[in-house]
Amino acid sequence: MTVAKVHADEVAVDISLVRRLITAQFPQWAALPVEPVQPCGTDNALYRLATRMVVRLPYRERAARTLAKERLWLPRLGPTLPFAVPVPLAEGFPAEGYPFTWSIYRWLEGEHATVDRVTNVNELAADLAHFVAALQRIDSADGPSPGAHNFFRGVPLAKRDAETRAAITQLGKAIDQDAATTVWEAALHVPVWDASPVWIHGDLDSRNLLVKQGRLCGVIDFGGLGVGDPACDVMVAWKLFPGKARDVFRTHLSVDPSTWARSRGWALSQAVIALSSYTVETNPTLVLEAQRWIREVLARD
Repeated sequence: MTVAKVHADEVAVDISLVRRLITAQFPQWAALPVEPVQPCGTDNALYRLATRMVVRLPYRERAARTLAKERLWLPRLGPTLPFAVPVPLAEGFPAEGYPFTWSIYRWLEGEHATVDRVTNVNELAADLAHFVAALQRIDSADGPSPGAHNFFRGVPLAKRDAETRAAITQLGKAIDQDAATTVWEAALHVPVWDASPVWIHGDLDSRNLLVKQGRLCGVIDFGGLGVGDPACDVMVAWKLFPGKARDVFRTHLSVDPSTWARSRGWALSQAVIALSSYTVETNPTLVLEAQRWIREVLARD
C-alpha cells in the first residue's frame, strides 16, 4: 500500500520497499511480519515490524534530519524522563531507490491520547506537566537551537508573525479573524523568554502521547526536539485540555503569565497555519485537531 502524498516533494514508500530494505540490511529480521501503522504520519511512514519494533522512513529530506537528531539525543534524554520515549535500535541507509537514512525503533505500547481513551483528563494534565517539567530540568547547554531541524519550534513568536498573519488572512470567514488577531497580538506584546533556553519536545498533542488504561505511559515523535522558549510545549494546554484540566496543567508546571500568553499564541499560530496548509482530503486528522485547537484558543478571554 502506497500512502497518498501530503507534500509535493515526498518520496513514495510502500510495504514492498520496507521489506526489501529490511531483508537487505537487517537479514536477522527479514522473516518478521511487516504491517503499516495507521493513521500515517505527515513526515515519516510507519511500519510495525513484528510486535516489538517499528520502522520509520522519512518522506522528505527535512524528516531525515529529524530522525538523525532523535538517534543522537533520545538515548541521552530518555533515561531521565518519567515516561517511556522511543528507543532507536538500528539505522538503515539509502538503498532500493529510497534516498534517505531511516530508523528502526522499539515499539512502545499504548494508544493515542484521544478523548475517548482518557479516563481522567485532570490526571493526564498532571502527568503531562510532570513530563514537561522533567524535560525542562535537563541541562540544555549542548542542545540544538531552533531551526529547520525542528521546524523552528521554540523560536521567539515574532519570527512567526508574517506567516501567522498570512494564514489568518487566507482562512477568511472560516475563522473569527478579529478574535484570532487579538489573541496573536496579545501574545506578541508580552515579554519574550529571556532565561536560558530549555529542552522542548516541540510537537506535543494527542497523536504523540500514549495512554494505557487511561493514564499517560509514553511520549513519541521527537522530531521537534530542541532547546528554546518553553511556551512551545506549554501550548499543549490549549491543544489537549478543556478549562479545568488546562488549569491543572498550568498549576503543576508553574507557568508564569508571560509564558502562558505566548503558549496561547503558539497554539493559535500552529492551528491557523495547519488549517491554511492542509485540507480534509490531504490530512483529515490534523485539520480536525487544528479546528479544535482554535476553538479552545478563541473561547477563552
